[in-house]
Amino acid sequence: MTDNGSVARTSPEPKRPGRRRRDNGTGDRPSTIRDVAVKAGVSVATVSRTLAGNYPVSEATRARVMAAVESLHYVVNVHAKALSGRVAGPIALVLQDITGPSLAHVAAGAEQEAAARGRLSLVCATHGDRDREDDLVQLMREQHAAAVVLVGGAVLDDAYHARMAEYARALDAAGSRLVLCGRPPLPSSLPVTVVDYDNRGGAFQAVDHLLGAGHRRILFLGGDPLMSSAEQRQSGHRQALRAHDVAYAEELDVPGSYTRVSGYQRTRAALAEGLDFTAIFAGTDMVATGALAALREAGLDVPGDVSLVGFDDVPFAADLTPALTTVRVPYEDLGRTAVRLALERENRLADDHVVLSTQLVIRQSVRSPK
Repeated sequence: MTDNGSVARTSPEPKRPGRRRRDNGTGDRPSTIRDVAVKAGVSVATVSRTLAGNYPVSEATRARVMAAVESLHYVVNVHAKALSGRVAGPIALVLQDITGPSLAHVAAGAEQEAAARGRLSLVCATHGDRDREDDLVQLMREQHAAAVVLVGGAVLDDAYHARMAEYARALDAAGSRLVLCGRPPLPSSLPVTVVDYDNRGGAFQAVDHLLGAGHRRILFLGGDPLMSSAEQRQSGHRQALRAHDVAYAEELDVPGSYTRVSGYQRTRAALAEGLDFTAIFAGTDMVATGALAALREAGLDVPGDVSLVGFDDVPFAADLTPALTTVRVPYEDLGRTAVRLALERENRLADDHVVLSTQLVIRQSVRSPK
């Protein structure tokens, strides 16, 4: 108001530039299926049947419904459909680490199989945290996942069996399926699918190849002996020694983590201690790359002075110098098989326990000792 009592006119504030909201005719609230029905001039049941695609409707009706869906920006409540059993649940992969080359290939195979079957795949990492694994399994149960695939080795003890049994029963009660991929199996009475690969046989092939080339002192860079996969590879190693009547040497069995750094450190320590060996069997290809670096640092030639065999056959194994002799694990097939068995289990078409074979791939890193 001015001093003389008149009302002063003010100019409207200029509009700020920004995105224009598209009006769906329902204010700020999300559109509902009832809004779509009103706009299309049909019943709610007709909209539901049209969107589900499981009931015949005329092309004219379908066109009106889809036009209303588009203009109202209606989004189907997928969670509600999952609760009613009208949409296929996703496949959940729970891994310890998604950056490792072997586990990444399992995930790739699972995703490919899930996509081919029209399923969404979810990938989660636990980083070795058991509480996080518990939380993820429970979350996937609540999200009505068709299957929860746990990938990677585990410590085989009573606590493991109890946790996995609880997972299996809880998921089964929710209409889901627990799949153990590369993990120790459970008793056959539990509702679980197991997809594994032949760790023991693969390790036997690797050591048998070295022994067949004439090596008798083989440094074994295994994994954590508490882990199931490491225990199986150690068993295959010892079985090959017995088959060739070669005595087991405890000082040559050096456990550790499956990393490049660990392979480097263990090989360097073995050389510093003056251990007598002419070959190395590395528990993984990553361990083998570390061992190769330590040998070269010490001025030793591979395979001229020391032969080397890995395990996994990750993509870079063939590109090392020399190309690495290793055990091929069908990681992508593991992922594909896990998804296939879980989904076919719904129709009672699949086995509950499958073990995939491993294969020795001979390249240039092994030679007879001097």
